[in-house]
Amino acid sequence: MASAFTPDRDQTAERANELRARALDLAEIELHAYEPVLEALRLPREQPERGARVQAATEEASESPLEIARVGAELAELAAELVRTGNQNLAGDAIAGALLAEASAQAAARLVTINLGDGPAVREATDLAARARVAREPKL
Repeated sequence: MASAFTPDRDQTAERANELRARALDLAEIELHAYEPVLEALRLPREQPERGARVQAATEEASESPLEIARVGAELAELAAELVRTGNQNLAGDAIAGALLAEASAQAAARLVTINLGDGPAVREATDLAARARVAREPKL
């Protein structure tokens, strides 16, 4: 009988813990990420640098949701792998984790799209959301 803790599973658990810590840090960053955008939007419309400040603040505010999408995609993939290869008594927990990770990736990708409209960050966020969906779909 195989051990419940193989090196691969130990590495998966370690990586999941790292991503969990990163997600908590990102949640704290995201709480305040849009404040500079709001400050820039409060500038008088006739102020020459207003547009550039709004654009720069919006791009910066999109960094944390993009990183959340990265974390969510990777977590969805890890959770889906655990559904396939892990302890089947814990499959329900892994499925819930994959669904939550996918949801976070999807929501974060939408924020990036709302903030930026188009461009490399939007394409990356969209790809990450798709990765999370693909990781979850056929296995769960």
